[in-house]
Amino acid sequence: MGQNRSVYSFQCISDFIFLETNICPSDIILIPGSDCPELAVRAAEFYKVGLAPIILISGGHNPIIPDYASESEFLMSVVLSKGICRDAVILENKARNTFENAVLSWKIIEQRALKPKRCILVCKAYHSRRALLTYQARFPANIEFYISTVEDYKKINKQNWFLKDRGIETVMSEVVKIGKYFNKEIKQMYEKEAVSFI
Repeated sequence: MGQNRSVYSFQCISDFIFLETNICPSDIILIPGSDCPELAVRAAEFYKVGLAPIILISGGHNPIIPDYASESEFLMSVVLSKGICRDAVILENKARNTFENAVLSWKIIEQRALKPKRCILVCKAYHSRRALLTYQARFPANIEFYISTVEDYKKINKQNWFLKDRGIETVMSEVVKIGKYFNKEIKQMYEKEAVSFI
């Protein structure tokens, strides 16, 4: 009984943190900042088959990739190496975290008078839930998101994260970050909703 309960607990965490959906034709492909080239490769694949006409890459300076001024420029170089036209790529090069990825990406979308109704969000597998929650919180509520994930160099996925210390630390760190990100967010949302009913 105890063993089954432990496995079930791991499964609950897996189902929450690791998220992936079917991908449908959309208005834009979004990439949160990273030094993970697989994100750009996936976005380029989607663009090539016509799933979206624009790729918006977000991400500021990252000392891990010193040859590039920003994560977005690094990821753009990968996208362009796959034969994607530069005109199809929009860069946001100031964001320092997932929250700013979402906020600054939406700011650029507004500045360009784009009106996306469907967005493909390409992110690392263990980052997928936090990325989606963050973008949903900062984009209009009527936008639909489709989630596509890749593995980075850590090779952490839904099936193996609990087998090694590095996977456990990475995934549980995501759980903690979600709590920190949305502690105030949920309180503010509740207070706003409460006021609207007065």
